[in-house]
Amino acid sequence: MTALVHVEDLRVVARNAEGADVEIVKGVGFSIKKGEVLALIGESGSGKTTIALSLMGYARSGCRISGGTVRIGEQDVLGLDNAGLAALRGRTVAYIAQSAASAFNPSKTLMDQVIESALIHRTMTREAAEAKAVGLFRALALPDPERIGARYPHQVSGGQLQRVMAAMAFITDPALVILDEPTTALDVTTQIEVLNAFRNVVRQLGTTAVYVSHDLAVVAQMADRIVVLRGGEVRENSSTPRLLSAPTSPYTASLLAAAEPAPRQLDPLAHGSAPLLQVRGLVAGYGPPDSSGLPSKRILSDIDLTIERGATVGVIGESGSGKTTLARVIAGMVPAARGSILLDGEPLVGGAARTREQFRRVQFVFQNADTALNPAHTIERILARPLAFYHGMDRAAQAKRVRELLDLVKLPAAVAARRPGELSGGQKQRINLARALAAKPDLILCDEITSALDTVVAAAILDLMAELRRELKVSTLFISHDINTVRAICDDIVVLYAGAKVEARPRSALATPPFHPYSHLLISSVPELRQGWLEEVAERAPAGLPPIGPVASTPGLCTFLHRCSVRIDGVCTQTVPPRRQLPGGGQILCHHSGQALRTMQAPLQRFEELA
Repeated sequence: MTALVHVEDLRVVARNAEGADVEIVKGVGFSIKKGEVLALIGESGSGKTTIALSLMGYARSGCRISGGTVRIGEQDVLGLDNAGLAALRGRTVAYIAQSAASAFNPSKTLMDQVIESALIHRTMTREAAEAKAVGLFRALALPDPERIGARYPHQVSGGQLQRVMAAMAFITDPALVILDEPTTALDVTTQIEVLNAFRNVVRQLGTTAVYVSHDLAVVAQMADRIVVLRGGEVRENSSTPRLLSAPTSPYTASLLAAAEPAPRQLDPLAHGSAPLLQVRGLVAGYGPPDSSGLPSKRILSDIDLTIERGATVGVIGESGSGKTTLARVIAGMVPAARGSILLDGEPLVGGAARTREQFRRVQFVFQNADTALNPAHTIERILARPLAFYHGMDRAAQAKRVRELLDLVKLPAAVAARRPGELSGGQKQRINLARALAAKPDLILCDEITSALDTVVAAAILDLMAELRRELKVSTLFISHDINTVRAICDDIVVLYAGAKVEARPRSALATPPFHPYSHLLISSVPELRQGWLEEVAERAPAGLPPIGPVASTPGLCTFLHRCSVRIDGVCTQTVPPRRQLPGGGQILCHHSGQALRTMQAPLQRFEELA
C-alpha cells in the first residue's frame, strides 16, 4: 500500500540560553500507510511532540525546522507558504491536544467550536456541519448527542471534553489526525471510554493517525506500528506485536520494563509508638450550611485515616472522589466542617489558627510543578525561601542547604542558578519535592506528583520517594488515580469514591479478592501491556458509566450504588452498607460479604504476579 505520509531526514533545532542552535530532532524518518495508526513513543524530551507538530509544518516558539522532507499525499508540507499552511491545518491535518480544557474557548458553545474549522475551510454549510457534528458526538459515545453541543466547556467532564475535541478534529474529514497524549490526564475508567471511542471512530472512518504517548500499554491498544524515540533519534520502528514481544533496542526494553512499576522494598515500620496523624469522622465541603449545619455541597463524608511514623499511605480514586480535598484539609488549606485531625495526638487546626510550626511539619507537594514554581525566580531562591521562613537561616547557611537539598533529590548543584522554565518536567517535580523537604517536615502530602510524567521519569521519582523514606523517615500521604503507582511505594491503600472511604487495606493484601466493587473496577481498568486488552475490558465494563455523584434519596447509602454492577436491589437501595473487616487485613464498605465478593471477582493474575 502506498504511504500517505512520508518523513525523511527531518531536523529541528532549538535556540539555547547562549543563543546557539541545538539540534533536538536528528534526521528522523518514517512512513505511514493510509488507514494506519502510527505511535510516536518516548520519554519527555525525546522529540515526539516536536515531530508530530512538524507534520503540520509547525515548530514551537524558539524552535525551527532546519531540514528534511515531510509529504502528506502529494503535498510538500515544508515547502508551503503561510497561506498554504493555513489551508493545510485543520483540513488536511487535524490535531487533538493533550489538554482539552486549555484548547477550548470558555465563552463559546461546544457546537460553535466543533464546526469552526468546517466553516473556515468552507467544506460544508453550517446546517450540514452541525448535523455531522451530532453524528460524531454519537460515534464518540457522548451523552445526549443532539443537545450536548449547546453546552459550554465547563459544563462537561474532562473525558467528555476530550471526545468533543476529537469531533472538532474529525469534522473536516482530514487525511491525517494527530493525537498528542489525549488520555494522559484522565482516570483509568475515563481513559477506557475515551480510548474506545477514539479507536472506534478511527476504524469507522479509516483515518490515518499519529498517536503521541509515553504509555506503551495505551499505545498497544491503538497503534499498528510504533516508532520509539530518544534524544530526537529513532531507536526502533516496528509493528506493535513484534515490538511488544521482541524489542530490538535496549531502550525499548527499558520502556517496557518501566510500564508496570514494580513494588519498592519498604523498610518495616516501628511499632509501639503512637501514630503520627489521625483523622477521625472528617466532613468537608463548601456552600451554605444545610439543616444539620454542614456544607450543602459535601466533598468528604465521615473519613477516618491513620498514618504511622515513617509510613506511606496511598489514597486512590477518580477525579471528584475527594482525594485532593482530603490533603488540603490536612494541610490547613480547606476547613473541616466536622471531625478531628490529630498530629502527635494534638489537634491540628485549620487556616490562620494553625501555627508556623504546625505548617512546617505538614508540607504539600502539588501536582503541577509548572504552576507551583514561580517562573521568575531561580531554583536557589525558590528553595531558600522556606529555609529563611521556617528555620531563620542566613544567606550562607541557605546556600549550603540548597546544595544539600539538590543532592538529596539527585540534581546537580548547577541547577540552583536556573529558572523552572529551563528544567524538564521530572527535574521540576524534584524541585517541588525539595522545597517541601526544606521545611524538614514530618508529613508530606503528595498530590498526583507523577501523573503528568512519562513512565521512565515517573519510575525515577518513585525510586527517589522510596530512598527519601529510608533516609529521612518522613511519613507520606500519596494521592494518585493509578493503582500501580500507589502499590509500588505505599504500606497501606485507601480507596475513596464520591467522598466516602469504600476500602482500606495493607499493600500485602492488595493482590487478591475480595475487593470493593469500585476497587475491582479501578484495578481491572489499568491498561495491560498486550494487544486486545481494550476490546476485552470494553465488552465486560458497563456501557457509559455515570459520573461520580452521591445518591440523593437516603443519606448514608452506598455512593457507588448507581454504578455498581453487583448491587442488591432492596438492600443496597434502602440500607446503609456495613463496614466489613477483611481476613487479610483492611476493610470494605459493602453489603456483600467478603466470601461473596471473592466468588464474584476472579483473581487478577497480573496483580498476583507483582505481589
